[in-house]
Order: sequence, then C-alpha cells, then structure tokens
Amino acid sequence: MAGREELGTDRNTFSVAIGGFDAHKSLQASLNVPLVDVDTSLESFVAELKEQGIWLAGAADESEQEIYQVDLTGPLALVMGSEGKGIRRLTAERCDYHVRIPMAGSVSSLNVSVATGVCLFEITRQRRSAKGEANEFAPSF
Repeated sequence: MAGREELGTDRNTFSVAIGGFDAHKSLQASLNVPLVDVDTSLESFVAELKEQGIWLAGAADESEQEIYQVDLTGPLALVMGSEGKGIRRLTAERCDYHVRIPMAGSVSSLNVSVATGVCLFEITRQRRSAKGEANEFAPSF
C-alpha cells in the first residue's frame, strides 16, 4: 500500500474497513494509510463522500469507458466491486462514472486486488503528470 505522498494526493486518502475487518499491517507503508470503519451502510458513506465534493469512480468489467480515458486527478474515491459480483446496484448508481481496465488476449478479467493496483497506478500516473513531474511510468515505445 502506498501512503498519501506516494499516491500523489493532496487531500485525505484512506482505505475503508467494512464490518470490523482490518487490513493486516504486514507492510510498514500500510501504517501510513488511515483506515475508516464504516458503521453505517456503504451507500450512506458514499453519500457522505459526495457531499464533501469527492467524485466516485466505479471500476467494473462491464463499464464502457476505459480507465485511461477518464480524468482521475481531482478528489476521488475509487469503488471496486467484489470478484464475480461487481459493485452493488445502489453503490454503482451513486458513482459519477464507471471505468474498466482494457484486457487483451485470453485474459478476460483480473482479481480485485490486481485490478485495484492497476487503477491506483493510473491515478498516480495521471496526478504526477498533472503536477508536471517527470513521468518515469510512461512507456517508451
């Protein structure tokens, strides 16, 4: 897990612990990421984020827009669906936009942890680029 500085965020960045589940803090960097325990429904929490001006990007296989086509540089909460079930209907309806990771060849989908990593990488890449920082992530073809 990356801390706020590594993700290129200027605002609060946090992971959500749902139903009392806490992430294992086996990596020292994970200690730098504040966790929020959602005592209400996830939909209520999502509504709170929107009230604070945070945009919601839902990542799902069935989305039409590729993640690389969307501006991810502003205040953002990334909503990842569960494997096989996707994002719950009410939560998906609250998302400002939906994105997908383009797949190639015989690979049709990624597990949620890998997909989250890809999405966070793209968010970081766009934010660094928007700040004018050298983008060592850019492919050189």
